[in-house]
Amino acid sequence: MASNTKATTVKRKNKHEKAGRRRKNKLARKSTQSTAELFAGLGEPGQAAPRAR
Repeated sequence: MASNTKATTVKRKNKHEKAGRRRKNKLARKSTQSTAELFAGLGEPGQAAPRAR
């Protein structure tokens, strides 16, 4: 039977690894901009582009 210390250590290690994976997955979900976000600064199609400030 494994000791309580060993079980706790393994749980802690797994939790750290999962936290890193969750963080990376969260970043990957929103890694690219949508078309609307990408072209938002260009104005409406067929109209003059807004002036830079």
